[in-house]
Amino acid sequence: MAAKVLLIDDDTSLCEVLKLALSRMDFEVETAHDAITGLQKAYAIRPDVVILDVMMPSMDGWQACRRFREMTDVPIIMLSALGSQPDIVKGLNLGADDYIVKPVAPEELAARIHAVLRRASRSGTMQKREPILREGNLVIDFDKYEVTLNGERIDLSPTEFRLLSVLARYKGRVLPHEFLLTEVWGPEYVGEIDYLRLYISYLRRKLKSEATLIHNEWGVGYRFG
Repeated sequence: MAAKVLLIDDDTSLCEVLKLALSRMDFEVETAHDAITGLQKAYAIRPDVVILDVMMPSMDGWQACRRFREMTDVPIIMLSALGSQPDIVKGLNLGADDYIVKPVAPEELAARIHAVLRRASRSGTMQKREPILREGNLVIDFDKYEVTLNGERIDLSPTEFRLLSVLARYKGRVLPHEFLLTEVWGPEYVGEIDYLRLYISYLRRKLKSEATLIHNEWGVGYRFG
């Protein structure tokens, strides 16, 4: 069966060239020209690998990589004109499996795709994380971006949902302030602990009877469950 590739890049011409070339090499290729559409397509088609540009409008590739890692372990290859060592290290630290600097020959890209798929197959990371978490009367559906309490939907902002998702994914573990700030808002927010506290208070207010699921580990961070 052909591997399903999702290519997310705002350069439409490049997308057309790579889609044609990869299709000739027996890949099934879908494209998206912005990160938000890419995330939506990923949910719909469940790709085997994501190729992700960095410099895009609205949501950049850094943010998109974090969002992907909240919901899936699908292999991610970052494809960008940003080629400095700090950029490459940043991409890999955010969860990308490989980082390629543009321009790239389609043959090399195909080889990189095969390589990350082999690694994913060996490690079992192509298995999707559990899509639903139930804790008391609280249900978090990571795929649908939906949270319910006693069967009724809770209206969360995107940031509130991301924060709750990260806490829930690491259920039972103490997550340092710096880790939560980096995962939810980005590394530039490290140190903004008051900002984190504010959103924790928002979450607790909306979780009502289940607010006690979020524990404050004084001076360190927060724990869920």
